[in-house]
Amino acid sequence: MSQTVDRALSILPLLAEGPADLGQVADRLGVHKSTALRLLRTLHEHGLVYRQSDQRYRLGARLFALAQEAVENLDVREIAHPHLVRLNETCGHTVHLAVYEENEVLYIDKVESRYPVRMYSRIGKPVAITVAAVAKLLLADLPEPERRAVADKLDYPMYTARSTPNAPAFLKELATVREQGWATDLGGHEESINCVAAPIRGADGRVVAAMSVSAPNVVVTADELLTLLPLVRRTAEAISHEYSGKPPAKEESSRRP
Repeated sequence: MSQTVDRALSILPLLAEGPADLGQVADRLGVHKSTALRLLRTLHEHGLVYRQSDQRYRLGARLFALAQEAVENLDVREIAHPHLVRLNETCGHTVHLAVYEENEVLYIDKVESRYPVRMYSRIGKPVAITVAAVAKLLLADLPEPERRAVADKLDYPMYTARSTPNAPAFLKELATVREQGWATDLGGHEESINCVAAPIRGADGRVVAAMSVSAPNVVVTADELLTLLPLVRRTAEAISHEYSGKPPAKEESSRRP
């Protein structure tokens, strides 16, 4: 039975490449045409494949409907939370999860540090969009025209001497973040608070959320916090794979800084 299921599921990636006839499906699976036909008929009955008038098969509309329903029901916070807790247990610092909605970046989850010093961030509260590391990641992923339009509309309060001063500087920083795949806020919002962040991506590769680790200078220096960047990125990648339904990345690929 497991072999039958495996063969049936192997048909779907084949048809994702384009319509295929019975012979092509049988050849790809390495089975007789009669076996391939039985599998295709079963998938057809469930709406997962469709037989065209030219007798070739393509993916069925039911498959797309199921995929859309699955995406709509995904809760990135629910998926991410256990990973955030484990990261917090490992490093001890405050961990945040944020999303971009209606021109604001909002915290949707937070795991407090184990230290007496606490941050004032709150779930549901907008972040300082021009300086926060999570905001940089979320905005950096926008298409360039939208990115520029958002940057031009923002105010640029100078929270500290390290705050982003204007739109050109912000766009330059977003370009760097987009290229390197991670972001920092080293005293840009509060002089004493540093933060490193990594993106969480969906199945299409787009950034759906961003997570960060933050700590005050009295606990760790900025340089010490930056040493956690590989761990933060591995955690974000693990969440991304679970959220997108992809198999875990190879261990070697997750070791990059």
